[in-house]
Amino acid sequence: MNYSLFELIKYFLTLGSIGFGGPVALVGYMHRDLVEAKKWIPEDEYKTGLALAQLAPGPLAAQLAIYLGYVHYKILGATLAGIAFVLPSFLMVLGIGFAYKTYGGLEWMQAIFYGVSAAVVAIILISTYRLTIKSISKLHLAEMKSKWMLWLFFFASALITLISQSENILLFIGCGLAYMMYKNQPNLSGKNMSLLLLPFAFTASELSTLEQIAIFFGKAGAFVFGSGLAIVPFLHSGVVVEHSWLSEKQFLDAIAVAMITPGPVVITVGFIGYLIVGVSGAIVAALATFVPCYLFTIVPAPYFKKYGSNPSVKSFVEGITAAVVGALAGAVILIAGGNVTDIPTALIALISLAILIYVKKIQEPLIVVCAALIGVAIKFF
Repeated sequence: MNYSLFELIKYFLTLGSIGFGGPVALVGYMHRDLVEAKKWIPEDEYKTGLALAQLAPGPLAAQLAIYLGYVHYKILGATLAGIAFVLPSFLMVLGIGFAYKTYGGLEWMQAIFYGVSAAVVAIILISTYRLTIKSISKLHLAEMKSKWMLWLFFFASALITLISQSENILLFIGCGLAYMMYKNQPNLSGKNMSLLLLPFAFTASELSTLEQIAIFFGKAGAFVFGSGLAIVPFLHSGVVVEHSWLSEKQFLDAIAVAMITPGPVVITVGFIGYLIVGVSGAIVAALATFVPCYLFTIVPAPYFKKYGSNPSVKSFVEGITAAVVGALAGAVILIAGGNVTDIPTALIALISLAILIYVKKIQEPLIVVCAALIGVAIKFF
């Protein structure tokens, strides 16, 4: 190898500090820098890491960073690379969380998030569309017919999310198992089924707030498939609907924070945890979300080349992903209904959507900043 562990950590600290654009952009930066420019990581190892990150639940870019740290420096490299990648944005959301809690009641802060919330609705909408055509199929009749079962999962999950205003992880796992049986007809024993249901055999009603945060965000990290904003409907159903930790407005502001900070989008969990119970909540939420994806990367890493291409595994993930993206579509409608409430916010959302569709070179953080300035202008001038 032609690089030191310190150089690798320094690279991921830098990427975590200035890497904007969401998971697709971040994994592209890693390929450009580590494979093409520096030639630290072989092409085949990068592709293996990307495939593992796509198949496992959790944030795509963070998992790829962990795997690339594992390639030459094993568990120590995976651990330090993951921490280096996540730490900068975590510290940023802590700072923003402090400012939000301290000054959130002031008129200028409310004006900023008035515009930002509308823009974020557009960003989530376009992200949902991109995730849909990437995960299921393009909106062509022939392709949709060939993937009819995945589209059925998509629409059923979206409808259930709209009606119940919550997510059902068992629904996702059921879709994964159904598609796996449809495509491969494996022999599933009752024992295997019971293992899948073990994580849901407890209740958190009598647990302390920090314990509830650990359990909820642990589920988010362990069971949410799909990168970036795919975690939004799960977070919304738990944080807003089930536990009432945040209001609808606070939740969308949390998503906005994810848009204006570099690094993995999922780091918004730190902001949410901070709003609930302060620094301890931020740390617990972040650890609970990222530890599962860390384990899902380093544990199968030595065996993935052998078993990762298994058709049953791929079909299971396809079924879950279709249901998750459908839930995201349903959540977008719910979120939009609570935050696009007047003509100015509707115009901000529509203009943001048009820019995202027709102006390819403009990144989401710039749109969010412009929406914040517009919000201030509307409220004060």
